[in-house]
Amino acid sequence: MRIRRKKSTDVVAEKVVADDLGEVETVAAEISTDPRAGGPWDSSEKSPDGDETYIDLGSLIIKGRAGFNLQLPTDGDSDEIGSAVLMTEDSGLELRAFAAARSGGLWDEVRADLIDEVERLGGNYLAVDGAFGSELQIRVPVTLPDGEEGFQPSRIIGVEGPRWLLRGTLLGDAALNPTDEGLLLEAFRETIVVRGSDPKAPREPLLIAVPAGAVVLGDETGAVKHT
Repeated sequence: MRIRRKKSTDVVAEKVVADDLGEVETVAAEISTDPRAGGPWDSSEKSPDGDETYIDLGSLIIKGRAGFNLQLPTDGDSDEIGSAVLMTEDSGLELRAFAAARSGGLWDEVRADLIDEVERLGGNYLAVDGAFGSELQIRVPVTLPDGEEGFQPSRIIGVEGPRWLLRGTLLGDAALNPTDEGLLLEAFRETIVVRGSDPKAPREPLLIAVPAGAVVLGDETGAVKHT
């Protein structure tokens, strides 16, 4: 599998070393500050190269793994598919990709819009710095199918690449108990985004192409009861 992008680094620490004569000196140590240093990837940086575990969904190429199922829900009444959802027994990860400007900054705008929507719905949020940079941990009140009041937890992460934004929304236990490790976070890192060269407006969805033999399912929720 080819990987061409180099990690970007900044000087953020110092270390002490000794030379052959026992002289001690302090030198700068370089530590990566690129949230994409370990993925997700642009299609110009990484290719499946015949790895049959990867699933080509057009705008997204996702590495399949034992432990989660792939679902492709349609968006509302439309036949268009804007997301891929990876489901484990107790968690889910929704992946959506959007076109972005070369100058970046789209994730900052999207986060602000998400916060406005959470407040409108009467929910609460926590803005934190995670492994992929700034993210949101959200709880929104909902009425469950049995009529009881509950909340839907989600953890939303976003990473910008060359003229694209990949947004990952974690649901279920992965939202209730945030961690930077695990099967779904690894799937997020392994995702390859195919932006294409066509002109696209910022925020324009990069739609999913259904592979042959796939079954399109309905929407999934990660709502849980209040305790």
